[in-house]
Amino acid sequence: MRRDDDIHAAVGPRHSPEPPRFLLGRADWARVLALLVPLIAYVLTLKSVRVARLPDEHGFFAALELMRSDLLFNAGYALLWVGLFSVARRGPGRAVVAFLFHSTAIIVALVATGAHQFYEVTGSTLGFDAVLYFVLAPREVGAVAASEASPALLAVVSAALLYAVFGPALLTRTLGRLRGWDAAPAGAGGAPWLGFTGAVLVSFGLVALSVLPAGGPAGASESFAKDPVVNAAMTGLEEIEGDGPTVDGEAVRERLPLETSLSQTARTEKRNVVIVHLESTRAGSVTPYGGDEGLTPYLNELAGKSLLAERAYASVPHTTNALVATMCGIVPPSGRLQTNSLGDRIPSRCLADLLGQQGYRSAYFTSAERTFERRPEVVENLGYEDFYSVEDMDTEGFQRANYFGYEDDVMLEPSKRWLEENAEDGPFVAAYETITPHHQYLAPNRYGRKDFVEKDGLDRYLNSVRYVDFFVKNLIDQYKEMGLYEDTVFVFYGDHGEAFGEHGRYQHDNVPYEEGLRIPLMILDPGRFENGERVESPVGQIDVLPTVLDLLGYEVEGGEYPGVSLLDPVPEDRTLKAACWYEDECLASIKGDRKFIYNYGDRPDEAYDLSADPDEKNNLADGRDAGWLKERRDELLRWAAEVEAAYEASSGP
Repeated sequence: MRRDDDIHAAVGPRHSPEPPRFLLGRADWARVLALLVPLIAYVLTLKSVRVARLPDEHGFFAALELMRSDLLFNAGYALLWVGLFSVARRGPGRAVVAFLFHSTAIIVALVATGAHQFYEVTGSTLGFDAVLYFVLAPREVGAVAASEASPALLAVVSAALLYAVFGPALLTRTLGRLRGWDAAPAGAGGAPWLGFTGAVLVSFGLVALSVLPAGGPAGASESFAKDPVVNAAMTGLEEIEGDGPTVDGEAVRERLPLETSLSQTARTEKRNVVIVHLESTRAGSVTPYGGDEGLTPYLNELAGKSLLAERAYASVPHTTNALVATMCGIVPPSGRLQTNSLGDRIPSRCLADLLGQQGYRSAYFTSAERTFERRPEVVENLGYEDFYSVEDMDTEGFQRANYFGYEDDVMLEPSKRWLEENAEDGPFVAAYETITPHHQYLAPNRYGRKDFVEKDGLDRYLNSVRYVDFFVKNLIDQYKEMGLYEDTVFVFYGDHGEAFGEHGRYQHDNVPYEEGLRIPLMILDPGRFENGERVESPVGQIDVLPTVLDLLGYEVEGGEYPGVSLLDPVPEDRTLKAACWYEDECLASIKGDRKFIYNYGDRPDEAYDLSADPDEKNNLADGRDAGWLKERRDELLRWAAEVEAAYEASSGP
């Protein structure tokens, strides 16, 4: 008589009977767990890395509290799919559930990866508006993401995506063959809808608990404590619901300088105007504001014969928004979608447009690619006649400055050609948008490099700022050689600062601190400020337009701009306000030496005395009266609501 093994070999593998099922059969359990276990392990590992890198010390229980939302959401997420597979056992329903299972797993993995990288690069959490921006502007975002994506990261993500699509089915099939499982799903057995209902209810409860506020060590925001998917969903719902104060939108729009024009006076002199946009240049990294002597020696030389604002601030720390504030004299919008709308319409008569009615020619030069934030349309709305981006320039022999631009000297030859063709026809206004100090700080070595600090990223940034100093000198020399210098007013301003972890933030969009908002602002008017003049009070980018018009001797008719001329005393009771670029992330107000930051409840309020604490290390908000804090919050929220009302579609002509 043959042994059992011989019989088995002759007739093929035996199928082991399906044991009593708990919600799922063993093949289904294998398939579900083959995807959920590595996915959840991956997501939780990324979060634990972020928690471990928090600047403040924290123990096990504090770390666990910061992981609570992630643990609850992922437990609820897993249980939901167990419940769905328990009822969708065959047929079209099964195919739909399987497709959604793999698709959502990929989305969760991508959101978790994106949130992790976003936090690593910027120090900020990934909210709904950022996710939406990534979807709507893939080319711009792709260039940024590619600059930060290492080969190892790309390999891990690619492998994970391939596994999410094919891995669980292949693993289950292989395991089933080895163990002799039936290929078909197990029969119903029991009451599948009862198990499904229970699984879904428990899943809903876990996800609901993941939304609740969490505690944790200081320095960790509420959004940080939330699971990335939960945070993206919650910030999206908050934007839809809205909770800002109600303002009279029509009254706001009636005050906009849409119908302004210029009138000549006895002081009017039709001189040229040049605006030099210093990209990502914070005041503290420029020599006249206390930066290293080797950083910007030429700007330091110009400062000695310029009108210099000692405390100038950006309205919104983002390039396109700064262009509107500086060249149109109004507060720009915050938020990515409203920034994008500036390519459709700017609710103001801007400087180039106003001067164009006085016979000025105009040109805008940028060393960046034209695709960034609809730059051609924005420049046209700024009032410039001619626009030159890097696509219009000969880049041979010039180095890349970052993922969307070249070193700024590439603008010099197009500038010279335009001036040769237009300068003799009358006065002009020309703008030069530098791009070299923008992230990723490649620091072209045309003029060599210096060792300023040990930290690589910061050192490359400082060398990029140093490069722009050479560009400014080259540009001024060009104007001198062409006999245009003496009859030109030059404005040098930073669009925003740049952060390198001083407050746990990086880059600029979401940085309400001095390193993000405080900028250089100098006006060179040859022959006028020969001994140098200083403005000590806080001023903003919106003050540039009225100051330039005052220098030229024009008066504004048909409306008012909110800024003030820096040739006049700045009102002592003036309060400057600013907003982060990310929508509903942070607002700031500066009055004298007092600064207040509102974080929309994601972090505690912040109050600083800049005279005693210029680095904003000592938050005084806890010692402030609750009524004072509420008054500051309400003031900022009302201001933000008025700015939003100014950019509503109904404000168009």
